[in-house]
Amino acid sequence: MAKTLPFLYFLFTIALFSLATAKSSRLSRILSPATLGLKKEKLSHLHFYFHDIVSGRNPSAVKIVEPQSNTSDTMFGLVAMIDDPLTVSPNLSSKLVGRAQGMYASASQSEDGLLMVLNFAFMDGKFNGSALSVLGRNLALAPVREMPIVGGSGVFRFARGYAQARTHTYNPKTGDAVVEYNIYVFHY
Repeated sequence: MAKTLPFLYFLFTIALFSLATAKSSRLSRILSPATLGLKKEKLSHLHFYFHDIVSGRNPSAVKIVEPQSNTSDTMFGLVAMIDDPLTVSPNLSSKLVGRAQGMYASASQSEDGLLMVLNFAFMDGKFNGSALSVLGRNLALAPVREMPIVGGSGVFRFARGYAQARTHTYNPKTGDAVVEYNIYVFHY
């Protein structure tokens, strides 16, 4: 018993030291949203048109990786970088409200399924300087596609929601497309 007593004191001292150190070097803590100036959560609906221009002298979408094989009807492996205009109407000359910046990739060998990784960066009105982030699957030939909104910045901090995309026009000769977006997003 006399030999185990010093060992127990040693373990007790280590435990106390560990608890004291853990409290002073916390990795995280629970906060109230009010401490960050966040007020009541809102649900916003945004509506705009996305112009994916792959043709002409100044395209807004460019291929950065070509597929290894030309045998796939889906262009599996294609990766494109985009900086597409977002406008209030399907007409490209209508008011510019932002840009879709990021990339999409053909991620399916059997259907026209795209992996979308992009930010909708807004440049007008109360959302000026704010962005919404999309990361999800886009079945390009489906009448309506749904993709998750996984976050945002500016007015859209802590955003979550979804985007619905509908192809408004597609030109098979040029590959250019206009896509209507309806976004439903919770944010503070």
